[in-house]
Amino acid sequence: MSVARAPRFGGIVSPILGCAVLAFLAPAHGFLSGDGLRAQTTYQAGQNVAPAFEGWVENEDGTFSLLFGYMNRNWQEEPDVPVGPDNFVSPGPEDQGQPTNFRPRRNRFVFEVPVPADFGDQEMVWTLTTNGVTEHAYGSLHIDYKIDDIVIASETGALGIGISDAETRANQPPTIWVESESVRRVRVGEPLTLVVMMEDDGLADAIERSKARAEAKAKRIAEREGPPRLSERQLRPPIRITVNKVVAHHIAWFVYRGAGGVTFDPPQVKTWEDTRAGANSPWAPLWVPPPVPEDGRWVVDVTFDEPGTYTLRARGDDGALFHDQEVTVIVGPVTTS
Repeated sequence: MSVARAPRFGGIVSPILGCAVLAFLAPAHGFLSGDGLRAQTTYQAGQNVAPAFEGWVENEDGTFSLLFGYMNRNWQEEPDVPVGPDNFVSPGPEDQGQPTNFRPRRNRFVFEVPVPADFGDQEMVWTLTTNGVTEHAYGSLHIDYKIDDIVIASETGALGIGISDAETRANQPPTIWVESESVRRVRVGEPLTLVVMMEDDGLADAIERSKARAEAKAKRIAEREGPPRLSERQLRPPIRITVNKVVAHHIAWFVYRGAGGVTFDPPQVKTWEDTRAGANSPWAPLWVPPPVPEDGRWVVDVTFDEPGTYTLRARGDDGALFHDQEVTVIVGPVTTS
């Protein structure tokens, strides 16, 4: 089957994570006090969504893509902000592919804005107003924000900080395709069946082989030199500045645009960083990935509570990199006799 590949970035975080993340979180949470790190206040609802510029990549034709994501400071509320004065990108048309439905918490590499080869030192600005607060994300081609697949994999928590080998660095994002037309029509309450197929190069297996090689090397050293002698500093628990993600490939659907209740059956793996134990999220402790269908067809039934036009996005994720595809669903009202 010939697959027309869409941009794989649905979005990301800057390679200078320590600066970029703290820059847009600090105003809301005041991280440090005289007593050091203190507890942060979290919210279920009522807070705003902060847009974030994540970095840029160079395309094969010499143009560039600026990548954007966001931080929804709520754990539950998912604001819907139509494209317009409260949700626009400039310069250029207001609509440049940004989301209008904002899932909770941190969402990286959400969408990309292509810019020409001669973009130079210009800026692309995403302006977003939610819950009465307006914030901006400024995208540029500053060299500090250049990223690649290794940065993406590290920032999403798949590789840790700088931990990789030749095999894991060679990982390519999966490719997915939807077994249907790109535009579907359905009525409120009627289930819509969507089927996705995915091809992947097996990052999880590569990481397991990398771990096995490291363990074998450590065993050889121990046999030759005896148990390692570690300093007090080396024995301290590691401190991560990125999240930790389970590496396992899966497919998940979510609402990218459209206001109204949408139900997926079975419930979908979360594509936002839900780090709470027990959550259906690759970033959650104890999470177990769903089994891969024997026939390779990932099937989901979707129902809608309200009429309207929705953009549903499917994400094929290998645990480090991903590929998105979209389906537009036009939902009509219930037919009355």
